[in-house]
Amino acid sequence: MADLRIAVIGAGIIGRTHIETLGRVEGMALSAIADPDPAAKALADARGVPFFAEAADLIAARVADAVVVAAPNDAHLPLGLELLAAGLPVLMEKPVTASLAEGAELVAAVERTGVPVLVGHHRRHNPIIKAAKAAIEAGEIGELVTATVMSVLTKPAPYFAAWRVVAGQGGPLLINTTHEIDLLRHFFGPVAQVTAVTSNAQRDLPVEDTAAAILSFERGGLATITQTDAAAGPWAWDVTAGENLARFPAHDTIAHAYAGTKAALSLPDLSLWRHPGPPDWTVEMRRTALPHTPGDAYVAQLAHFGAVARGEAEPLNSAADGLGTMTVVEAIRRSAAEARQVSVAELAP
Repeated sequence: MADLRIAVIGAGIIGRTHIETLGRVEGMALSAIADPDPAAKALADARGVPFFAEAADLIAARVADAVVVAAPNDAHLPLGLELLAAGLPVLMEKPVTASLAEGAELVAAVERTGVPVLVGHHRRHNPIIKAAKAAIEAGEIGELVTATVMSVLTKPAPYFAAWRVVAGQGGPLLINTTHEIDLLRHFFGPVAQVTAVTSNAQRDLPVEDTAAAILSFERGGLATITQTDAAAGPWAWDVTAGENLARFPAHDTIAHAYAGTKAALSLPDLSLWRHPGPPDWTVEMRRTALPHTPGDAYVAQLAHFGAVARGEAEPLNSAADGLGTMTVVEAIRRSAAEARQVSVAELAP
């Protein structure tokens, strides 16, 4: 079988991650790069693939069987619509779009064309998350009661360029918290209500730098999210999970803690905490590590995208899933802006 030709639109940080990863995925090959920045041509030349300044020219050249979109958030919808109209399956980097209305339009386009979109919440493809999900579904921690999710880190000043500081396009809620919400929805199910506060006090930018949110879920359970990219700390998935060691360290600590009626689970270390008998706070808990086979989440995600593009699998994280996560992000924003608890249902497109 011939390699699946994969084009990448957007040669920024995450686009380059996909470009580098494609060389390690069997049955797939980088076929073209598109980016309005002429500097990206050097990357295409180094990889020996065509370069396009405009996505429309890439589509017209028929050099791809499927496309990774790693462009700024406000470009997701127009690019997605063009690609779906051309019959090209899409791996759309998160967030799925920059707004709920745009997300609903993209979902409608998927339904209308029958062309699949996989949203790039790559953590779902991590063997750590797969092991945690299996343990939860097997009832190893009992009924999920609560979770504490932390994303505490400092991004350097050069990171905050162009679209990353534009309200509605940048900020850690869209860039980082979307990942945390996706995993919480993966484990707990749909979110019912949100209470949140946000702040931009540290950088005084048009976007938040810090947020705290309480989520309640339709099936029961509560979770808290602490998000900041303006404070020193190792308690974040990006700097503990070891997913991208070329960019980030892997600190020996945790970022997520889940507590159930029978046991507790921390991530990314997959530590399972249980009492030797019935749960009792006066009795010391025992710690064991859940088994898993380490693997590269980005490689697994692209391999899954290949299966989706060939019609062999349904997207693990569809455009509709991505819209569900975006709806929770918007609920956090509205709760913070209006100083009230927000029902996710009131925001459904």
